[in-house]
Amino acid sequence: MIEETQRAEYSKITDAEIRSRIDDLLAQMTPTEKAGQLTQYFYFGSLPETDAETIADTPPSSDQASIVEAALGRGEAGSLLFVTDPAEINRLQRLAIEGNRFGIPVLFGFDVIHGLRTILPVPIAMAASWDPETIERGQSVAAREARSVGLHWTFAPMVDIARDPRWGRIIEGAGEDPHLGAAVAAAQVRGFQGGAIGAPERVIAGPKHFAGYGAAIGGRDYDEVNISDAELWNVYFPPFQAALAAGGGNVMTAYMDLNGVPATGNRWLFADVLRGTFGFEGFVVSDANAVRNLLTHGFAADLTDAGARAVSVGIDLEMAIVDPAYAHLPEALEEGAVTEEALDASVRRVLEAKLRMGLFDEPYVDVDHAREVLADPAHREIARRAAERSAVLLRNPDELLPLEAQSLSKIAVIGPLADSKRDTIGPWVFDFDLAETVTVLEGIRAKVGDSVQIQYAPGIRPAQRVFPSMFDMFGGNAPEDPEGFDDEAELRRAVELAQDADVAIMVGGEWQNMIGEAASRSSLELPGRQLELLQAVVETGTSVVLLVLNGRPLDLRWAAENVPAILDIWYPGTQGGTAVANMLFGEVAPGGKLPFTWPRTVGQVPMVYSHTISHEPEKQQQRYWDEESTPLFPFGHGLSYASFGYDNLTVDRDVITSDETLAVSVDVTNTGTRQADEVVQLYIHQRHGQASRPVRELKGFQRITLEPGESRRVQFSLGPAELRYWSAALRDWIVDASTFDVWVGGDSTAQLSTTFEVRKA
Repeated sequence: MIEETQRAEYSKITDAEIRSRIDDLLAQMTPTEKAGQLTQYFYFGSLPETDAETIADTPPSSDQASIVEAALGRGEAGSLLFVTDPAEINRLQRLAIEGNRFGIPVLFGFDVIHGLRTILPVPIAMAASWDPETIERGQSVAAREARSVGLHWTFAPMVDIARDPRWGRIIEGAGEDPHLGAAVAAAQVRGFQGGAIGAPERVIAGPKHFAGYGAAIGGRDYDEVNISDAELWNVYFPPFQAALAAGGGNVMTAYMDLNGVPATGNRWLFADVLRGTFGFEGFVVSDANAVRNLLTHGFAADLTDAGARAVSVGIDLEMAIVDPAYAHLPEALEEGAVTEEALDASVRRVLEAKLRMGLFDEPYVDVDHAREVLADPAHREIARRAAERSAVLLRNPDELLPLEAQSLSKIAVIGPLADSKRDTIGPWVFDFDLAETVTVLEGIRAKVGDSVQIQYAPGIRPAQRVFPSMFDMFGGNAPEDPEGFDDEAELRRAVELAQDADVAIMVGGEWQNMIGEAASRSSLELPGRQLELLQAVVETGTSVVLLVLNGRPLDLRWAAENVPAILDIWYPGTQGGTAVANMLFGEVAPGGKLPFTWPRTVGQVPMVYSHTISHEPEKQQQRYWDEESTPLFPFGHGLSYASFGYDNLTVDRDVITSDETLAVSVDVTNTGTRQADEVVQLYIHQRHGQASRPVRELKGFQRITLEPGESRRVQFSLGPAELRYWSAALRDWIVDASTFDVWVGGDSTAQLSTTFEVRKA
């Protein structure tokens, strides 16, 4: 948690002054005014009428905007979202202040997930960098842009552990592992929020979705979740704890039932765990309409009951489209369904956030300054660097990559995704500028200039969803079929270009509206005719590089056996094409690592590296009779244009007590011929104890840069924080007396190992 001394560095008001000021306001506010402070409205005034109407339970945008503006005029709104125009934010803020008899401003929130104007690689890609500094730097750019336009708070980071790639929102998180997930979560909070709430050019960070949202049955977004207590404490909670320890000022609820109780109405989650065990003092917001959904779940009897129960468990702010349940809180208070103490506690937390952000003193934004910040070229450089550090080289056995431009005369670039600006930046972005987005095709052309002939063919038409995305209401979100597209002729043309080229670069993957919220899939196959196109291009005999545009593992079984080079570029963002070209031609060596286990086929999911050892472990690879039950690529996998050797793995003591820490050291050498990065990974296994422990668990990592021939001694620490686990039998944390195996290497299959022993203190 952020200490008071850190807050004081940025705040113009002391903690005592905040308490006094809020006490004074609470003493004068009516129940209706208090309920208003606990209500956050979407504002769709800038959306076309037809777009707003596609959102469930939403009137035309002009009517919805009138409802919200009327609430502002009555002093009955505490926050707004979905506005990014600084002039409009100023106008709405003025309505709020003038409409509230105490002059209380509203908080403006927004989904700044991986950038506002400058779009960074998607979050799963940033996690693949295994580089907290890159992640923090990227989100500080996102925060600076957001704050410049008048936003105060982002609904990010998403820190849900995701182990089923059918779930579309895997793209927003850090993958399957709690240790990596915790490091990524903390880095994002530091980037968004800085040292404390109110830091200059930063916004409030809002870790979400508490808790277990990523474990939906079948990977189906919004469906129920059933997770054991051991999994909650050991796997799903750690990223939230890390985000809060980094100072995260807000937490968002989850939509679904958790073990039979809707998360948004779950007293154990919010009162016992979040407020009690984690000591969280910030404010909690519901996901969109999640308080109203307590009625949908069959949990609440009516909206009055829904509002009362949500506030009673500690949900401070209701995110609503229209007709919020919290509008019924005065009625619930009068009926005794909610206490004044619970209501005031929520209002206090919301008002404290506004005071710490300085909104009572400086509620408006400088429009001219916003334009300057959004145009800052330094932000684009940070985005490019992030894309370069996020890419994962999956396959390159014959060292086709990097390409040597001077030895090439013709390059064929194939696939409709190769020149799609909208798909290059990925989902969950709304205020982007496509004109400045660099596609893969554009990046390659800019890189080689006139020295190499670049020919492009889409080959196939874009694939389409069976059920449209709710985000398709925004213009250009869904891929459009080109007019007069002759499928067979275009496929032949792509094959002919590939056949005539020295190398073919195909970009394949998912269109960006096929992943994200409400974008779960029953298959992991390449959508549309992409596999057919890839096979036809490979059959020409021309060397092929496959670039994968994705946010989850896809079925690449055929490609992994037949394509000589595969580079996962994710959705690389505004400067994606430039970054990809730099890697293709060797200016930069890929150094990213997979943040999830890559299954061979959807029939294997969920597949995680950190499974426990069960009956007949020697047959672990034969659990399915029709195909190996092993991943296509293991967790932590990622190749380089160099090679690395590991040697001399040591522990500084063979035996420690359960309250002590030991040092693990290893020599890492760049055995290649070029400078490159390696992510050094440490895994452990506890041989025996009060529970069966995973076959391997990540407990440390460091990304290092080595020159050719350079060696470095890398050191890790293993102590109670790394060795403990939550025991379902003991209902508590424990460090067992046991023998521990340690492996260090470049992925989760590392072979170099040693052991140590833990004895009871």
